[in-house]
Amino acid sequence: MTKITRTAVITAHGQPSGPAPAEAALAGLAAEVAAHLPDWDVRSSTLATPGRLEREMAEDAVVYPFFMSQGWFTAKVLPGRLQGRSYRMAPPFGLDASLPALAAQAVRLAAQRLSWPLAETHLLLAAHGSARGPKAAEAAEHFAARLRPLLPGCTLSPGYVEQSPRIETAATALPACSICLPFFAQAGDHVKQDIPQALEAAFFQGILLPVTGALPGIPALIAKAIRAAAPGQSADS
Repeated sequence: MTKITRTAVITAHGQPSGPAPAEAALAGLAAEVAAHLPDWDVRSSTLATPGRLEREMAEDAVVYPFFMSQGWFTAKVLPGRLQGRSYRMAPPFGLDASLPALAAQAVRLAAQRLSWPLAETHLLLAAHGSARGPKAAEAAEHFAARLRPLLPGCTLSPGYVEQSPRIETAATALPACSICLPFFAQAGDHVKQDIPQALEAAFFQGILLPVTGALPGIPALIAKAIRAAAPGQSADS
């Protein structure tokens, strides 16, 4: 029987208007991550469920922010909620150096299934952005800069929900051989409603991939980041 030696808490924003679906999805992800961390107790909590994060915390836990940037929630809200507790916080999901390679693989496979040459394919990176600060857009631009060399010949452009260029604007007049990748951790209202509506308004003829947080290989990526964040351990230990 495996001895549990560490605790990790994966946390995400969630859906304040209806917390349960996002909470269940995050719990499912935590179970997948736990399969890669047999000596860990892997828990989950969205910020939208009152009091859950505090209940799931344990002494010296590793907190994994399932967020796309080092913005308001990871820099202010999470530390505020965890004030007075002993923990280690891993870097946010969207800034993981291994993430662009997983996304590039998903884009290449999608293009291959449709027999689209990569040099004739356009990738629309649909991100959140923010009217309140630059961190969200900076994370998306950083991700795009690391993704472009992994997709030689593929044209990549960003579009945002909350700032310019808006997704509808960025998607307008794109060729039929276009792929939209939502740069989001979970499939909340922005992914289920705002992005499809913007694509429809732009007469987008391409395909829409799952959110970045649901791509193949994500549980192993998160497990590696959790191990790396633990004191006295490396990502491969």
